[in-house]
Amino acid sequence: MVSDRHGVFAVIAAFNRKELLREGIEALIHQDYDDLKIMVVDNASIDGTEEYIKDLIDNKKVFYKKLEKNLGSSGGFNEGIRELYKMNPKYVWILDDDTIVHKDSLTKLLSAAKELNDNFGILGSKVLWKDGNLCKMNIQRKTLFKDNNDFDSHLVKITLSSFVSMFIKIDTIERFGLPIEDFFIWTDDWEYSRRISRKVDCYLVNDSIVTHKCNSNMGGSIEKDSKDRLFRYQYVFRNDVYFYKREGLKGILYVFLRQFYYLIKILFSKSDAKLEKIVIVFKNTCKGFNFNPKIEYLDNKKIKGDYNEI
Repeated sequence: MVSDRHGVFAVIAAFNRKELLREGIEALIHQDYDDLKIMVVDNASIDGTEEYIKDLIDNKKVFYKKLEKNLGSSGGFNEGIRELYKMNPKYVWILDDDTIVHKDSLTKLLSAAKELNDNFGILGSKVLWKDGNLCKMNIQRKTLFKDNNDFDSHLVKITLSSFVSMFIKIDTIERFGLPIEDFFIWTDDWEYSRRISRKVDCYLVNDSIVTHKCNSNMGGSIEKDSKDRLFRYQYVFRNDVYFYKREGLKGILYVFLRQFYYLIKILFSKSDAKLEKIVIVFKNTCKGFNFNPKIEYLDNKKIKGDYNEI
């Protein structure tokens, strides 16, 4: 452990949401905490993101890196953490590009970290949607299969959390590695938080609140989504199988039931492209059983991830 590590780095993986990204950066700049720096990783946006936030990039607290191609959220966070690691932070705060922090979101996380004597794997914030209600797609899980339902207690032990707001020590990242770049999108945060929660207690900090300005408060739904957005679902079905199969028989049974549930929803939906949607579920479920990406570490070590080896 390096003794002179200090401060917090927020890392944001951004893609074609320049207005929300700007709002998010401005909210971070005005946090009730002075030693916060911000690393923005631009996943090859084509909406003029760099020009739109150029005045914020000129701020000494904001660092910007544009990738040559879109690596997805997992690849963006992977690259961003590598960059900020060179600056020797003590804590890393992972945030989506449509996360809007509240003025005291970070100070509440730091207070919880101090209360726990830094004995935690990750800390997650309570996530609200634009209307002030809980954001359904970002509810942490108490177990692999059960959502948390305690949003009043100060600290709640959790198993799974999201990248909408994930607070973590750099020492923990050194130990457990980086988000898996090959996931691209979806389940990357579930996998990362589970990788850590298997070994170290993780918590929801209910008085640290952020707002997730996603389009819908229902999350992705293949049976309802339009044909032009279906390509994204290859990742969720493949990644989910990889994630749950590592939990043994109970995980495999769960993911089979889950995929079957989606097939039933597609069959009985009124949407178009039913056959294409069914093929996506079957094809990528099969891919998941052969999908074995490597976990990368900050020292550039790579392993075919086995939770028992970490």
